[in-house]
Amino acid sequence: MLISPAFAQSAGGAGGLASLLPFVLIFVVFYFFLIRPQQKRAKEHREMVSQLRRGDKIISSGGLVGTVTKSVEGQETVEVEIAKDVKVNIMRTMIADKRAKDDKKGKGGKADEPQAKSGLAGLFGGKK
Repeated sequence: MLISPAFAQSAGGAGGLASLLPFVLIFVVFYFFLIRPQQKRAKEHREMVSQLRRGDKIISSGGLVGTVTKSVEGQETVEVEIAKDVKVNIMRTMIADKRAKDDKKGKGGKADEPQAKSGLAGLFGGKK
């Protein structure tokens, strides 16, 4: 009726390794769905920022749209013209996107397309 101490101790050893399996699986899922894509996006951003040249149209993280007028490799900033004769220095890391030189609306959009309606008017086709 009594269980020997040796038999009771040996049963707990196999459960310790099996209890780590869910943590390993969670880490693998986090790596492939969160960490790896973020690293890929960061690498693409570094390449885009390093390839900035004079005349490129950019969008900053703050929403400023302008044209690069001076980009010296090795410097942390680029000079951007945001309006006629208005030039500002922007940190390279704060550049969010690079637009095509002839693109007026951004990625994939056409300049002559009407703006999408927002709110309930956009859902039901009514006027704003």
